[in-house]
Amino acid sequence: MHAIPRPSAMVIAAGLAWGANCTAAEREHSEFDAVLAVPAQLASGGPGAADAAVRLHFTVPRALGRKVGWRLQLVDPAGNTVRQWRGAATTQRGASGARDGEGTVTLPCCAARRPQRQGAAPALPDGVYQLRLRAEAGSGRAREVIRQRWEVMVGHPAPLAMRQFAPLPTARAARSAAGLQPAAGELPYTVYYGNLHSQTSHSDGGGAIEHCSGAQAPQSAPFGPEDAYDYARRHGLDFLMTSEHNHMYDGSEGTDASADPARATGLYRSGLAAANAYSAAHPDFLAVYGLEWGVISGGGHLNILNSQELLGWERNAGGDLLADTATAKGDYGALYTLMRERGWLGQFNHPKQNQFRAGGKPLGYTEDGDAAMALCEVMNTNAFSVNTTETETRRSTYEETCQRLLEAGYHVAFATNQDNHCANWGMSAPNRTAILIPQASALSSTAFLEAIRARRVFATMDKQAQIILTANGRLMGERFSNSGPLTLEVRHASAGGKQVAALAIIEGEPGRRNSAAPLPGASASTTITPTPGEHFYYARITQDDGAVLWSAPVWVSQQPAPP
Repeated sequence: MHAIPRPSAMVIAAGLAWGANCTAAEREHSEFDAVLAVPAQLASGGPGAADAAVRLHFTVPRALGRKVGWRLQLVDPAGNTVRQWRGAATTQRGASGARDGEGTVTLPCCAARRPQRQGAAPALPDGVYQLRLRAEAGSGRAREVIRQRWEVMVGHPAPLAMRQFAPLPTARAARSAAGLQPAAGELPYTVYYGNLHSQTSHSDGGGAIEHCSGAQAPQSAPFGPEDAYDYARRHGLDFLMTSEHNHMYDGSEGTDASADPARATGLYRSGLAAANAYSAAHPDFLAVYGLEWGVISGGGHLNILNSQELLGWERNAGGDLLADTATAKGDYGALYTLMRERGWLGQFNHPKQNQFRAGGKPLGYTEDGDAAMALCEVMNTNAFSVNTTETETRRSTYEETCQRLLEAGYHVAFATNQDNHCANWGMSAPNRTAILIPQASALSSTAFLEAIRARRVFATMDKQAQIILTANGRLMGERFSNSGPLTLEVRHASAGGKQVAALAIIEGEPGRRNSAAPLPGASASTTITPTPGEHFYYARITQDDGAVLWSAPVWVSQQPAPP
C-alpha cells in the first residue's frame, strides 16, 4: 500500500457552534453528512498521467470550528487498498449561511505523482476500483460515523460481456416514438422514471432557483405542488412525489401555539386534490402527494406514499391536534402498525444505521414494518442543489444501510431520488427511480402502488438505462421457494450506448448481520446452489461512464435437496 501525503490545499466553509442560536426543532431537521464527489474516470498512473480532483464535502449542523476526521481509501478489484489519504476538515461558514457548518477537501487522485521519482507509487492496472470514505464527527454518545463507497474507473477497463437484451419499452419512448424499443417475447412491462422525494412550499421546499441555498422557512417559498408537477412533467419525468414534512403544516419548524388545526389539515387535503387534478389533466404523468414523516434527531425520515390523512404529534395551546391522526414522534413501531392497518406504503429516506428504532433497536425489524416499508433510498443527490442541467456532483450513497435493513428482514427495493428543496424538481442530476408497470395497464395511482408493492423497481443514476434481475426466470421483487440450482441472470440496456464496466451480485441472509457480500466470480448469468435457508440477491452494475444501477432483490427460501 502506498500512502499519498495529505492534501496541501483545503477549501473550508460553515455555520454556528452546535446548539447556539438555534431551536431544538431546527436541530431535528439537520444531520451530519459526508459527500464524496468522484469523477467517472481516474488516471492509472505512470509517466505523463494526470491526477483527477476528488472532493470531500462535510456538513455539520450549526457547527463553526467543528473538526471532521476523514480517511479515503482506493481499493482495487481484489479488495486491496492501493492508495490512502487521511486528514481533518474544520467547518466554517458555508453556502447555507448560518444554518450549517461546511467543510470541503479537494485532493488529487489517483495517479502517481512524478512516477520517475524514487518511492513514487506505481501505475495501477486498468479496472473498476472503489473509493471508500469514512468520516467522523462528535464524540461520546454524540459521535457519528458516515461511510461512502463509489466505484470508479481507473484507466480503460474492458467492458464485460452481457447477455443480449432487448430493453423494455419506456413511457418516454412511447411519447417520442424513438429511443428504446421493445422486442417480442421480452418481459411484458413498461418502464417509468421519476423522483419519489421532494418538497414544495407546503413545507420547506419550493425555493426560487436564484435565491435557494438550503431549506426554506416552512410555507414561505413561492412554488407549490402544482408548480412541481408541471416542472417535472415538462422536463421528462413520468412521476413526481412531493413529500412534505408532516410537522410543518402549522407553518413552523417548531410548534405554533396559535395554529389552526383546520388550516393545517386543509392544506394537506389541498395537496392531495392538486395531485389528483394534475394527474387527471395529464394522463401521461402521475402526480403523487404524501408525507415525509419524522425528524432527524433520534429518528429518521420516511415517506408515506399514499396516506389520505395528515399524521402528527404537535398540538396548539388549546391542546388541539394539528393533524388528522395522532402519531407519537419517534415511535416507528407504532407508525408501522398504523401504516399496515391503513394499507400505506413507505420508503426509508437517506437512512443511517442509528435511525428507525423499533423494538429498542436501530433499524429494528417488525412484521408490520416489513409489510409497510417497500423502498430504501440507496442514493440521493444534494437536497439543496440549484442545478438544472443534471450535472450535480454532490451525492450520497446508503447501500450499506439498505443492506442492514435487508439483513434485518425487511423486503425493500432500491430507490434513488433528489430530495429537491429548490425549484428544480428531478433536474439536479440524471438519477431516477424506475418502476415496471404491465404494458396492458395505463399509468395510474393504482398501477403505480401495485408495482411498488410487488417491488418491481430499480434505481439508476442514468435515466436512459435499465437493469433487470431474474432468478430461475422469476422477476426481481419476487419471493419464492427453490430446491436445487438457482440461476441469476442480469440484463442491462442503455439508450446512450453505455457499456457495463463492473457487475456484482450481492447475496445476504435475512436475520444474519453483515452477511451481505458479492458472489465470487459472478457474471451476467450465474448459477449457484444456495445453502438451505433464507437468502436475498440483488445486482449492481457500474457503467463505463461511472453511473451505477441497482436491481430490486429477489428473496429465495432454499429447501434442502430431496434424499
